[in-house]
Amino acid sequence: MKFKIFYFLLSAVTLVFFTNCSKVKNVGSGKEIKKLLVVHAGSLSIPFKRIADEFMEVNPDIKVILESYGSRTAARQVSDLKREVDVVASADSDVIKQLLYPEYADYCIDFTTNEMVIVYSNQSKYKDEINSSNWFDVFMRDGVEYGHSDPNSDPCGYRAVLTVKLAEIFYKKEGLFKAFSENTNGRNIRPKEVDLLAMIEAGELDYLFIYRSVAEQHGLKYLLLPPQINLVSGGYADLYSKVSIDITGKKPGEFIKKRGAPMVYGITIPNSVKHKNEALRFVEFIFSERGRVIMKANGQPVLTPILADNPEALPKVLKKYLK
Repeated sequence: MKFKIFYFLLSAVTLVFFTNCSKVKNVGSGKEIKKLLVVHAGSLSIPFKRIADEFMEVNPDIKVILESYGSRTAARQVSDLKREVDVVASADSDVIKQLLYPEYADYCIDFTTNEMVIVYSNQSKYKDEINSSNWFDVFMRDGVEYGHSDPNSDPCGYRAVLTVKLAEIFYKKEGLFKAFSENTNGRNIRPKEVDLLAMIEAGELDYLFIYRSVAEQHGLKYLLLPPQINLVSGGYADLYSKVSIDITGKKPGEFIKKRGAPMVYGITIPNSVKHKNEALRFVEFIFSERGRVIMKANGQPVLTPILADNPEALPKVLKKYLK
């Protein structure tokens, strides 16, 4: 019996010894894995997932952690929650400038754009009748459910509001925005635009204001809007600027007046960055030829050249992508 006990203990010690040696060998033979935290707009979820996957293939020492939010909520991960975020990518570069400057970020890179569309499904009421000239009338019909994301959380939300206000001017429909607001069901407003996609697919929502890239990425039917209201054209910047919406500011009780403007996405490496060199490598990968191919394939081509607010603060390795 004593021999059996001794043999059991000896086997257990040997197993632990070799197991520990194996762990040390694996750790010692590889590089330390650094976790890179990237918070981004919901509309960047699909292209950033593909970019992160390919980036990690060529950078096995980095694990990219992606977190999707409405862009304003993404920025507040840094400003309000004080998280050590490595990269912030927003659907509106103004979000970075308004919520993160000057304490939490020194620069913002404008790197892609988008446009507003209206998505629908095969179950949507009056889907065979709606077009770019009557969508606002269809929205006002009994039983039609439409929605958008929360303007205080997500740029797509305040851009939906700005689009309707521009429509009132463009189509000469006085009172359109007031009617739109009064008929919008509160349950059809969610923190970010992608939160509403399931409602469209389930037939709970007939129409949704969203970005064209998201509609195409998810294979959804969508209605194109005139450039005078879809916030994509620099040629209509003066017209866009005629409408505005008040959204929450940095502090409780404060508000920011957001004017209509051609939409531009922004990206920055905040001052809270934990792995700066790795963050730079990730941003560089987005601007690289491979990153550009992925972004373009998902309906969001990278600007050529990129633009930067406070270019003098831009890290040297990123300056080569400027004009």
